[in-house]
Amino acid sequence: MKSLTKSFYPTLIQRRRGLLCILFIGLIIFVWQLGKTGLVDETPPLFAAASRAMAETGNWFTPQVNGLPRFDKPPLVYWLMGLGFSIPGNNSWDPLGTWAARLPSALSTIFLMLVLGDTMMKYPQEENNFNRRTAVITAVVFALSPLVIIWGRIAVSDALLCSTLGICLLLKWRRFANPEGEVWWLSWIFLSFAVLTKGPVALVLSGLTILFFAFFQNKPLGILKILRVIPGLFLVFIISFPWYLIELLIEGKPFLDSFFGYHNLQRFTSVVNSHGEPWWFFLTVLCIASLPFTPFLLISIWKNFYNVTKWSRRVIKRPEKSLFEFSFFWLIAVFVFFTISATKLPSYWLPATPAASVLISLSLTNNVKEEFLKSLAWKFTIFLSILFSIFLFSSKLWIQLLNDPEIPNFSEELNNSFLIEKAGFIFLLIAVLGIIFSSRKIYGKLLILQIPLVLSHFLIVLPTFDLADRLRQLPLRQASELLLNSQNRNEPLVMVGAMKPSIHFYTNQVIVFEGRSKNAFVNVSDRLKNEKRRGWKGMPIYGSNGSQTTLLLIDKRSVEKSYWQGLNPEVLGNFGVYSVWRLDREIIERRAKYLKTDGVSSTWKNPRPERF
Repeated sequence: MKSLTKSFYPTLIQRRRGLLCILFIGLIIFVWQLGKTGLVDETPPLFAAASRAMAETGNWFTPQVNGLPRFDKPPLVYWLMGLGFSIPGNNSWDPLGTWAARLPSALSTIFLMLVLGDTMMKYPQEENNFNRRTAVITAVVFALSPLVIIWGRIAVSDALLCSTLGICLLLKWRRFANPEGEVWWLSWIFLSFAVLTKGPVALVLSGLTILFFAFFQNKPLGILKILRVIPGLFLVFIISFPWYLIELLIEGKPFLDSFFGYHNLQRFTSVVNSHGEPWWFFLTVLCIASLPFTPFLLISIWKNFYNVTKWSRRVIKRPEKSLFEFSFFWLIAVFVFFTISATKLPSYWLPATPAASVLISLSLTNNVKEEFLKSLAWKFTIFLSILFSIFLFSSKLWIQLLNDPEIPNFSEELNNSFLIEKAGFIFLLIAVLGIIFSSRKIYGKLLILQIPLVLSHFLIVLPTFDLADRLRQLPLRQASELLLNSQNRNEPLVMVGAMKPSIHFYTNQVIVFEGRSKNAFVNVSDRLKNEKRRGWKGMPIYGSNGSQTTLLLIDKRSVEKSYWQGLNPEVLGNFGVYSVWRLDREIIERRAKYLKTDGVSSTWKNPRPERF
């Protein structure tokens, strides 16, 4: 099948134009104003700090945050972020650190958009002249998923996993569709990148997808042979295994226990960080992640389920026309694996979003028998849009329920921004366009409904990010600046209450983080004297290397605790719910000694699966 010459296949020039259109949309959604806002606590600053530490120390093997090794993820995302921090003059063109930290997520998401679009154009699933339109719809449906918009613009590894695994699976399907025209090894290289992004989970999700699809096609051995599984796995081993081996030799058992034991095995077998959810959790996420086009996704899932239930009479399409079914089993693989997992997070659904976008775009087929289903999905999308519009326009009835102790005036600021009303108009516009075009025979008319959503990115999404940054993160950046400007020689930095690693990132110093409990107070006293970390150690109160005071960033809820009162702090500044104090360490010592006599013990040396 080297030659694909039928008239409904886009020419090379047409494909390039389609890809340029997708590239432009991807850039404005994921790169425009990417560095305008600061890092969002709590996880992104940990990734950014570890990556910057690699660039500064030259240690590109072990990620380190706040003087401790960070074993939660393999190194690929840290390497990519670290490259940005390695560019000369980084502080001048990227003062918030967000360009360097977020670009891997943004660019990898755009790359996946391009591969999705190219796959839809190179291997059209319908014999008509509108396959470029379908390709653009597919890429844009993926990009406009609420999950993708969020994770494609923040500094974590989820978007990179979604992209590397998604490209891997699309290339595997392309190899199956056209064994003579597609190389076998490229998909395995991207699988290696996925393993270097998140670990063994990439192998599991890829394997489940291929096995489910191979059994459905009734040729499991044939597909495995086409994909060259044995040499492919060997290639993955050669590319990804060396880092794991080197890290194990350098760090030993702590790496083994933390990465494989806690962050992989324990997350799957038990609930971690209170992220336990009911079995139907990902059914909810599936519906939310595809809004407002969820009805089209549900119809595609139903059609595939119906075909599977007729197992002996199921319809098996030609390899080059089987992307619809492949995407279904891709989505099912993600759903099954993470539903079984004890720990559940919305971001776990991200690897399924490319498959969902294919299922949505291909739900609008030219099959006359399915006109009723298409009409039903279209009408239900209109209904959902009207429902969302009514809900948003009635925001005064529920906006006060949006309480965040870190942003006491959030509901008031959000109400004054009129962003909710703008969102209501967007959904109303989608409903109106849906009604106007519901009876018109226009192929790819889903693209019309996507136009308001693209506009909403500039009118609503980016302003919402700006508002959240101003209310939630700006006070922390201002506090960080004051800490640096007020710090005396050898004076240690402490943060009590809400532990925000962005303070570590923006001060670029080791921070003693503790919570709000009485034990945390005692921990602060002990750690300031005795703790040792890479590049930092506790110091005495007196002497040439000592400090009689400490700078402390404390939140409002902690200040209200009785044991944090009566310490005679010098209040240097207040920023939102945070205050910067200078405290006499002798006073801290006396209060800690009193708490110890009352039975409060130090707990900072107790083993913890995660700390920074």
